[in-house]
Amino acid sequence: MEPLVYHGHTLTTKILFKDVVQTVEQHAFEMSAYPVILSLENHCSQEQQEVMAQYLVSILGEKLLRNPLDHLTTGDLPSPNKTVVVAKPLSDLVIYTQSVKFVSFSYSKDNQNCYENTSMAEKKARKLAKATGADFVQHNQKFLSRIYPSGSRVLSSNYNPQDFWNVGSQLVALNFQTLGLPMDLNDGRFQDNGGCGYILKPSALMSNEGFDPGCQNSCMPSQLLLKVISGSNLPVSRSGKALDPFVRVEIHGIPSDSCKKCTPTVSSNSLTPHWNTNMDFSLSVPQLCLIRFCVRHQTGPLTNEFVGQYTLPFTSLKKGYRWVPLRSQDGCSLDPASLFVFVWYS
Repeated sequence: MEPLVYHGHTLTTKILFKDVVQTVEQHAFEMSAYPVILSLENHCSQEQQEVMAQYLVSILGEKLLRNPLDHLTTGDLPSPNKTVVVAKPLSDLVIYTQSVKFVSFSYSKDNQNCYENTSMAEKKARKLAKATGADFVQHNQKFLSRIYPSGSRVLSSNYNPQDFWNVGSQLVALNFQTLGLPMDLNDGRFQDNGGCGYILKPSALMSNEGFDPGCQNSCMPSQLLLKVISGSNLPVSRSGKALDPFVRVEIHGIPSDSCKKCTPTVSSNSLTPHWNTNMDFSLSVPQLCLIRFCVRHQTGPLTNEFVGQYTLPFTSLKKGYRWVPLRSQDGCSLDPASLFVFVWYS
């Protein structure tokens, strides 16, 4: 009678639900006082659901929100269908994020309550974002939406979360156990506000003017000038030899803003490589842009390998001469490895 947590059809192990809740209780509010949303994809019997509810109440205690904070969120849960029955002790704990099936944006507008949220797989969400981006943005002005990786990602790979931040989705779920670009972007996106996991949407996503990230063109774009001057104390290559490093600067934003530019490669210099390379970017919605500095080692005419990176929101860029700290693939500091750059924008 111990409920288990695992990701079906993937290479992950099974762990006890009780252990997950205890870990959440221990660490959830160490860095932030903001709410933590637990999403339960529930395949348990009613008996085990009651066990889950008991653990949530007994372990989380007063940290668990068990009653609405105001009258606007009162109301009945959606009626359970014939194949899915939710145990009352568990359903009673669902307050502000009652999950409802997504039908259409127009249906949500007329029928969805503010305390209800919809979940959809990346494929469906991407199709909606491309076909009706403006409607998706407006939907997310009123409701929470959660995007999750496709079930076909059996190796726990990740999609690019930027596609769904562009339409204002609040809960863009990733496989945190898988390193790489998507997790770098996620870490960079939520560096703001003390890294607490909550940031305010930019004004473009709250506008009533029908913002559509797929066809957005600004008549007065922001101009970003970056000069990648030099590097310092870069780690050596896997072979133990000095790097042949170059820097790739990537812009991740709406499709028309997304691009990348590279410096030339410097031969055999990990300690003090100099590039002195100017890069100009034109950004129509800079508030949605992330800037990723990625140092790579040229291993052959067409091959290179990751050395270090740093990702931050455009809104966090400061003008002038700046040091850019570098992080390893698992997000750890590579101090004292860094880049020296010049930043200007208008």
